[in-house]
Amino acid sequence: MTPKKILRRPIPDTGPEWGQNLPPILRRLYAARGVTSDEQLSYTLKHLASPMDLRGIDQAVRLLTDAIVQRQRVLVLGDFDADGATSTAVAVLGLAMLGVRNIDFRVPSRFADGYGLTPGIIHRLQQEGELPDLMVTVDNGIAAVEGVRTARDLGIKVVVTDHHLAGEVLPDADAIVNPNQPGCPFLSKNAAGVGVMFYVLTALRKHLREQGLLPEPQPNLGTLLDLVALGTVADVVPLDHNNRIFVEQGLRRIRQGEARPGILALLEVAGRDYREISSTDLGFVVGPRLNAAGRLDDMSIGIACLLADSGDEAMRLARELDTFNRERRSIEKDMKAQAQDLLASMSLDTEGLPWGLALFDEDWHQGVIGILAARIREQTHRPTIAFAPGEDGQEIKGSARSIPGLHIRDVLAVVDARHPGLLKKYGGHAMAAGMTISRGDLGVFSEAFDRAVRDSLRAEDLEAAITTDGPLSADELRLETALLLRRAGPWGQHFPEPLFDGEFRVIRQRIVGESHLKLVLQPLDGGDIIDGIAFNTGAEVPDYTRTGARVVYKPDANTFRGRTNLQLLIDYLEPA
Repeated sequence: MTPKKILRRPIPDTGPEWGQNLPPILRRLYAARGVTSDEQLSYTLKHLASPMDLRGIDQAVRLLTDAIVQRQRVLVLGDFDADGATSTAVAVLGLAMLGVRNIDFRVPSRFADGYGLTPGIIHRLQQEGELPDLMVTVDNGIAAVEGVRTARDLGIKVVVTDHHLAGEVLPDADAIVNPNQPGCPFLSKNAAGVGVMFYVLTALRKHLREQGLLPEPQPNLGTLLDLVALGTVADVVPLDHNNRIFVEQGLRRIRQGEARPGILALLEVAGRDYREISSTDLGFVVGPRLNAAGRLDDMSIGIACLLADSGDEAMRLARELDTFNRERRSIEKDMKAQAQDLLASMSLDTEGLPWGLALFDEDWHQGVIGILAARIREQTHRPTIAFAPGEDGQEIKGSARSIPGLHIRDVLAVVDARHPGLLKKYGGHAMAAGMTISRGDLGVFSEAFDRAVRDSLRAEDLEAAITTDGPLSADELRLETALLLRRAGPWGQHFPEPLFDGEFRVIRQRIVGESHLKLVLQPLDGGDIIDGIAFNTGAEVPDYTRTGARVVYKPDANTFRGRTNLQLLIDYLEPA
């Protein structure tokens, strides 16, 4: 494992005003994550921010109401990731529940169309005779200046629902609902695309009820919260209080078996018991299988799985998605091996690795470069862009992943300002972004990107660090703690799952499954003997039975042959 600094998360003195009924360990963990009141741990729907604070919500509701009353044809335009898929499903299901009778969806091809609403998509609809009266974008649209213009020139009304950062020019849509557009007072700027669409539906339902237009029996939009939870976690948006409400409410539905058949099927093919799932399962089990369709083929398959009404149809599609995910893993493994060769050649330079990495290989797969960039970022602790060839052979498309402290989209904006025209297009978030450049400009771009990163970071920012919640006492290092933490979330981005560190004697160790390290551990104070496992360490590891180990871990409840015991899931270890 790459050496890391182990830091401990500070625990502020919050006083005695809140959390008096919580177990001490939870109070400590919540305080370290910025919780200062009991209300921040209340995940009832009444604590959600009001949709009426979203700029543009009134115009969007008016247009959607007209579509219902006038029986207009509505087309939802989605995106090819998990947030886009869940947003599309929420829009299609929710609008149908609220009275839209003629509704369909399209999702761009990652390979043929690129991201978002483009003029090409509109022209294709025109050729097919499928132009809608109203188009609703979900998880995209805020950058679709040309696409929106083309749609409106053909008489299509456009409602943009999105959460991405706005550029200097906004599209001339009939309505824009995006908490991150200029002038929007909505407090939760961290909403995923699926959360924004859910808010539009709740505002529409309120308006229809006031106008006496709500269908009977009155629709329960709460049935969509499993989809909202999945998209929110899978898009790795910060889990502020508002997003934690969405996730917790969705998890409750799933655990009760009340989720969409597609979500239950995806959990089943992954071998997960829906009654015991956590937010981590949404992010690392369901999300990747859903994303695999958009990475390798067509996200319409993933959306169809989420929309499926029957368990049999959902299972058929879930198995297809699982097959895509296995193929994606194989492609990723080969690409990572090729990336290692590129890194090795870069390391031969007298200055070592660039601070900002830009990697390209002729054989890399467009749909997998985002995952590859994340893997290389984790390995090198450097902002990383992985490029793959575009369709025309003249362009290459990149996917970027950043490190804490570096806003990757802002860095690309700096590159764009210093080298006008170098970036054909770009966009994204603080931690992830996408871009297109000419193949022949890779060298110039690589140098410009590295320079912009160097201007934004200090050398110490490139030192990998892992932040923990400190040690667990002998009384806390028990199965009961693992079970308590599993349900104490939802954990996620900016509200991280608890991680602990401590020194252990290593009684035995062995490699299992070719690359996983299985350990038998005992705390230095002579506590109980505990199993631990570190995944993907490789076969060559130190002999920790000689040195002992400093271990960074998560307590987990592991069930084997009908018995449940404490097991430590090891994120990092080093000789003590």
